[in-house]
Amino acid sequence: MTTQTPLSLTDEVASALRDGHPVVALESTILSHGLPHGRNLDVALRLEQVVRDGGAVPATIAVLDGRLVIGLSRAELERVCAPDAGLEKLSLRDLGPAAGLRRSGATTVAATSALAAAAGIGVFATGGLGGVHLGAAQSWDVSADLGVLAKVPTVVVCSGVKSVLDIAATLQVLETRSVPVLGYRTDDFPAFYRRSSGHPVGWRVEDPEQAAAVISAHRGFADSGVLLTNPIPPESEMDSALHDRLLREGLAKLDRDGVHGAEVTPVLLEHFHTGSGGVSIDANEALVLSNSALAAEVAVALS
Repeated sequence: MTTQTPLSLTDEVASALRDGHPVVALESTILSHGLPHGRNLDVALRLEQVVRDGGAVPATIAVLDGRLVIGLSRAELERVCAPDAGLEKLSLRDLGPAAGLRRSGATTVAATSALAAAAGIGVFATGGLGGVHLGAAQSWDVSADLGVLAKVPTVVVCSGVKSVLDIAATLQVLETRSVPVLGYRTDDFPAFYRRSSGHPVGWRVEDPEQAAAVISAHRGFADSGVLLTNPIPPESEMDSALHDRLLREGLAKLDRDGVHGAEVTPVLLEHFHTGSGGVSIDANEALVLSNSALAAEVAVALS
């Protein structure tokens, strides 16, 4: 992917890319829309440190006053995490309007993947991928994440998709769009707070070197990305009874309030956060930290 709008890279990220050092992209939507104020900045700094500890350079991505920023400074991270930041939630379709109108926003998986690819960053760590929503046969509600993964060569390291989605349909779309789905030390496709969705992955890899070998080989055949799924750490997995109750309640709330499209995920997350007494926030933090650590190891292996 190329962009006519200049990218704003930090010196550290630009130097690493120029010298062939590993870089890991990180999204900003989880900071501005997925975690509560105070905790979000702490997680942002910990995510970047985890990537550094793994031998790679972190590049948190956002759009600030129309600038496509690849690698946020401490002050910019604080701005993104501020309670009054007022950032839009930007998917790929929103990057042009945000840049052209000089607006500010946090980037989703789709936008972050596209901007990472434009900058030459091949590995991106996040919490969960978007997918096909239940009832999509009538609503056509399918996340842009899937379409972007089909056309950019970014490796997305995540804990599968949230259980509110149609997971079988999501996996079918990924197959149709030639996106390999790898399970990291698992045969099961993860469901975010839960280690298994009950659906199998296409291929299993045991270590970062195997993952890198698969990714490198895939890039010789196709321009699509690769999905590397990493289950939430066992000690942080949400209790199944609690998860299933919150999911039932969350789905009922979405239906009752007529919530759809981009609002589904934040409404559902908020219900999980309040209904679990903070358990879901701990789980969210644990899985994204784990994914970032793995992404750094894979980026090092690829470099």
